[in-house]
Amino acid sequence: MSQPTTSARPASQLPAAHQTETVLLTQELIRRRSVTPDDCGCQEVMIERLSAIGFKIERLRFGDVDNFWAVHGESGPTLCFAGHTDVVPTGPEQNWQQAPFDATIVDGHVVGRGAADMKGSLAAMVVACERFVAINPNHSGRIAFLITSDEEGIAIDGTVKVINLLKERDELPEWCLVGEPSSTAQCGDVVKNGRRGSLGCVLTVHGQQGHVAYPQLADNPVHRAAPALAALASEVWDNGNEFFPATSFQISNIQAGTGATNVIPGEMQVVFNFRFSTELTEQQIIQRAESILDQHAVKYSANWHLSGHPFLTSSGELVSATVESIDEVTGLTTELSTAGGTSDGRFIAPLGVQVIELGPVNESIHKVDENTNIDDLNSLTDIYQTILSKLLP
Repeated sequence: MSQPTTSARPASQLPAAHQTETVLLTQELIRRRSVTPDDCGCQEVMIERLSAIGFKIERLRFGDVDNFWAVHGESGPTLCFAGHTDVVPTGPEQNWQQAPFDATIVDGHVVGRGAADMKGSLAAMVVACERFVAINPNHSGRIAFLITSDEEGIAIDGTVKVINLLKERDELPEWCLVGEPSSTAQCGDVVKNGRRGSLGCVLTVHGQQGHVAYPQLADNPVHRAAPALAALASEVWDNGNEFFPATSFQISNIQAGTGATNVIPGEMQVVFNFRFSTELTEQQIIQRAESILDQHAVKYSANWHLSGHPFLTSSGELVSATVESIDEVTGLTTELSTAGGTSDGRFIAPLGVQVIELGPVNESIHKVDENTNIDDLNSLTDIYQTILSKLLP
């Protein structure tokens, strides 16, 4: 349900399944306007709940970004719940059928910015831990939370700073469960056990400005670059492997010209991105791309930016516990996937941590009327609690 249409009912008229601790906490978090990188008090809400059940809290602020690291337990292997409290902007709020920060319940869904990405997951994590600790106050190992408000933004003062601090302290977790919305049709049908790398480039093609009537006196960067861009787009970079699709190349923006119809532009800017598998390194991609540009005699300067390396947790205790827990709670046989965009898992997995992503259905994320199914939220809480019981009995 991406476009809720019916009006919301008063809380007193809602069924009990719509008033669970997970749903209520999801609503409380959504009502805080935490547009990146402003946490808007979401983390304090979580900290209060976690402190009440014995978590030791460490607030970690870097730059303008709020983060926290929380731990329950004294020693042994650590299962870390990772996530973010920040959300993307809403766009024009008049385009929403429900106010984006009212957390309205419509047709069995919580509607609001961050409902699926990822305040519902955060609520499910907290409630799952509350239930687990109540039953297992002396559980083995440790439970941890790594929460940031810098995932939807430039992501330089959030998870990457915290995880590097943990590495310096020799406190890295063995397992990390990221609450990104991984599912396709029903909570648990898809789990991300890896992600492709992301390599972007701002390419400036240099020419010489002139009059369109005298092209021999100018050098048109659009004409010069067009065959090279076509070659980049048609290049087979790799064929992927059993875990990853083939590497893709996409142009996202082209800009050139003065706005006049009779002026050959002096330069052109092209923005493009590679989503790449473990078959290639960023250095190999850069070398091959620049070789193609050179073959076409393009005069250029390139500003490359690596957003994240590809990562993969092909097997291990975390994958097994997650797959088994989803089956026990929902009856689903989950699909392991590496599709989709990047996540903060890219900062954690390269340090040797087993990482998976499990969260609600992702169909409405970043859209108008973002929403998440209440039954899925309750199932997600049960799945998280079952994973805890398997890894930290």
